[in-house]
Amino acid sequence: MTDAPLSWEELRELPLASWTPVPQLRLPATDADRAAFPAIDVHNHLGRWLSDGEWMIEDPAALVVVMDETNVECVVNLDGMWGDEVTANVERYDRSFPGRFLTFCQLEWERLAEPDGVAALQASLADSAARGARGVKIWKSLGLTVRDADGTLILPDDPRVVAVVERAGELGLPALIHTADPKAFFAPLDACNERLDELMQMREWWFGDRTVHPTFDRLLAAHRALVEACPGTRFIGAHAGCAAEDLDLVEGMLDACPNYTIDIAGRMAELGRQPRRFRRLIERHPDRVLFGTDIYPAEREQFRLHFRFLETEDEAFSYAPGEPVPPQGRWTVSALGLDASTLERIYRTNALRVLGI
Repeated sequence: MTDAPLSWEELRELPLASWTPVPQLRLPATDADRAAFPAIDVHNHLGRWLSDGEWMIEDPAALVVVMDETNVECVVNLDGMWGDEVTANVERYDRSFPGRFLTFCQLEWERLAEPDGVAALQASLADSAARGARGVKIWKSLGLTVRDADGTLILPDDPRVVAVVERAGELGLPALIHTADPKAFFAPLDACNERLDELMQMREWWFGDRTVHPTFDRLLAAHRALVEACPGTRFIGAHAGCAAEDLDLVEGMLDACPNYTIDIAGRMAELGRQPRRFRRLIERHPDRVLFGTDIYPAEREQFRLHFRFLETEDEAFSYAPGEPVPPQGRWTVSALGLDASTLERIYRTNALRVLGI
């Protein structure tokens, strides 16, 4: 038994949040149970930074079983933080399952407000490397929330940041950097904002108040300036170079910065609505794109969804199966259908080089 149809008057007053259209397209769906090549997921969260102090993965051995089933060779854990937390993550994952996990540290950027902040963060990097960290994650707080002693925001191109990130390169630590956020998070909150559903649920993700936050363009300019200022550091631009909606901008960075690569983590929604444009970028830079998921907790079906996106030619499928309102925009995605040589590079070969494995 189904609900009674709404009247025309009720439809006119239907709240946006209640509109959950069901596509009537009937298209082939291709199973992609295992990655075509052993895959290295360069962007994931396994620690306890994002989960109220509890480990994101309750049973690491069970995750290894999922990885074996899906042909995921290794997962980069971005949650090492600093100090003893690095050691806790390295022991729980990297040392308990050799070759299957690599832990990245983070930095307490707020310390730049202190007189000896640069030296303290450089020492933190060295300490984290000694504890087993294999890279450093630079989070979006740099440019959005981290403030100097005088209250001004510290942006990624600050000379003190450059000095710290140069040290990462000297230590052989690649830097996975997330700057800004989706462009819609910087746009006005109005009927034209394509991520309004998401922002209504996560109001703290809106950065459109120019009295508080820089523009998206200013942040991405700072992102590029940092990469250019640190040629000895290997960078991974998180989330398709932090500008999945503007692949011309991303491709310009790849053209200009030989030390810069990008991952695809958390941006299937954006890349899948422009699959031909993204394929062109990959074809021009096949050695500069890395597999990453940003799925947490990591699950088998989410891995398989990413394989479907990369490997098949399926069209108009959900990037968020089971969600009545897809979280990152009310659209479907289409797959890339990459050839075997390109898939091997994206899944594994490029990551081996960038991670120094």
